[in-house]
Amino acid sequence: MNLDIARKKMVESQIIGRGIEDSRVIEAMLRVPRHLFVQEAMSAQAYSDSALPIGEKQTISQPYMVAYMAEKLELRSSDRVLEIGTGSGYHAAILAGLAQRVYTIERIPVLAVKARKLFDTLGLTNIAMKIDDGTVGWSQEAPFDAILVTAGAPRIPDGLLKQLAVGGRLVIPVGDEKEQVLIRVRKDEDGGFSEESLLDCRFVKLIGKEGWKGYE
Repeated sequence: MNLDIARKKMVESQIIGRGIEDSRVIEAMLRVPRHLFVQEAMSAQAYSDSALPIGEKQTISQPYMVAYMAEKLELRSSDRVLEIGTGSGYHAAILAGLAQRVYTIERIPVLAVKARKLFDTLGLTNIAMKIDDGTVGWSQEAPFDAILVTAGAPRIPDGLLKQLAVGGRLVIPVGDEKEQVLIRVRKDEDGGFSEESLLDCRFVKLIGKEGWKGYE
């Protein structure tokens, strides 16, 4: 299988074909080799229309969902972005081509180590990462122009709202343990927040102090 051709077909059918219009997002999806972010045995499935397991009971999201969430962040090249849930590192790699700086947090050390190696291999020098509880954010680097959460939360963490810059956007799946709604929050000029529901989705649980662990 020619993986470069498979990636182009993925973008044509799953990304452009489903209505993603942001040319910078489309270019990033074409540029980043998704097959490097999945288990080697699954590289032939890397460009399929589905989420795939990456170990540690975690998944790499469906390509369309990655592109959709990135587009809804409305990123500018000067933006600083916080990602909660590095996972395979694929979404951070996409964001790295859209923003000035990406800060990403992963709670599972083995996944963080693998992702960091891939970032280094691909020369993605604008990604900073740490192993920590992502639900409380990264206060030392706040505020952020955009925040992306890649796991389903029972509610929007207050700590992340506080770390959003004025005019900033937060995209997060919110719901129960099986199904969520993707929500976009904007921080208004007066410091208030407005919310809009985008689409139904299904993500792994957001674990942490302000995630599901805090409610068990």
